[in-house]
Amino acid sequence: MTLTDTYTLSNGEKIPVVGFGTWQTPAGDVAEESVATALRAGYRHIDTAAIYGNEESVGKAIAKSGIPRNEIFITTKLWNDAITYDDAKKAIDTSLEKLGLDYLDLYLIHWPNPKANRPNNEKRNADVWRAMEDAVEDGKIKSIGVSNFHERHLAPLLATAKIKPSVNQIYLNPSDQQKDIVKFNKENGILTEAYSPLGTGKILELPTLMKIAEKYNKSTAQIALRWSLDKGFLPLPKSVTESRIIQNAELFDFDLTAEEISILDGLDEGKLSLNPDNTDF
Repeated sequence: MTLTDTYTLSNGEKIPVVGFGTWQTPAGDVAEESVATALRAGYRHIDTAAIYGNEESVGKAIAKSGIPRNEIFITTKLWNDAITYDDAKKAIDTSLEKLGLDYLDLYLIHWPNPKANRPNNEKRNADVWRAMEDAVEDGKIKSIGVSNFHERHLAPLLATAKIKPSVNQIYLNPSDQQKDIVKFNKENGILTEAYSPLGTGKILELPTLMKIAEKYNKSTAQIALRWSLDKGFLPLPKSVTESRIIQNAELFDFDLTAEEISILDGLDEGKLSLNPDNTDF
C-alpha cells in the first residue's frame, strides 16, 4: 500500500486511502500553503467543507499545483443551512465556484440532524440527497455520501435513496471507535472515513501508543493512522506544519501486528472524544 493506493467505493469510483483534512485550517495563506505542502508530499486526496470557510484557498492551492485534475480527489460538504432541494442545488454550485472546479469527486451531507430543522430532518435529508443525486446525473459530482450519520439517520435515507451513500465520514480514532456505526457502514457497503484520526492530539500522549511507536521508531500519530488503515478505514489527518504533514504520510513501511491492533482496539474503553455534539444528534 502507498499514499496513492485506493479503496473502491460501492459505485466503482476509486478513492485514495489517506486524505488530507482541512478542518479548522484558516482560510487564506495558511490553508493554501498547507494544501500545497500536502500535494508536494504526495497526498492526492483533499477534504474540505463549506462551513470550513476555506474552499477558495483549497481551490487556489490545487490550481497552482500543476497536478492534473483527474489525479486529485476532492471532497466538500453540504452545511446545515441547506434544508431544501433548491438550497442544496445552490450550495453545490457555490462550492464548485469557490473551489474553481467543474466537478467534485465526493460530496457529503455534513450533519444529519441540524437543530434548526428538527423534527423534520428525515425529510430534509431526503430532499437534499435528491439534489445530490441529480448533481451526479448532471456530472457535477462523482460520488455522494454522508458525515456524522448514525444508523438511525442512515436507515431512513437508505429507504428512499436512488443512489446509496458510498461514504460515512465520522469522528473515529483508537480512543473513540464508534463500533456500532462502523459495523452498519460495513454491512451496507459504505466506506468509513475517520476525521480527527489522532483524537485532536490527546491520544498521542497515551503510554500504550508511545510504547508501540518506540518499537517501530515512529511517532504516536503514525501508529494511530496506521491503525486506521489496518482496520480498513480512511484516515483524514490534518496539520498546518510541514514536517507533520510529511510525517503523517509516511505510513507504508511498517505493519502493526494483530496483537498490537487488538491492544489499540482496547483503548476505546477510555473514550477521549472531543466531538462537542457527540450526544446531541
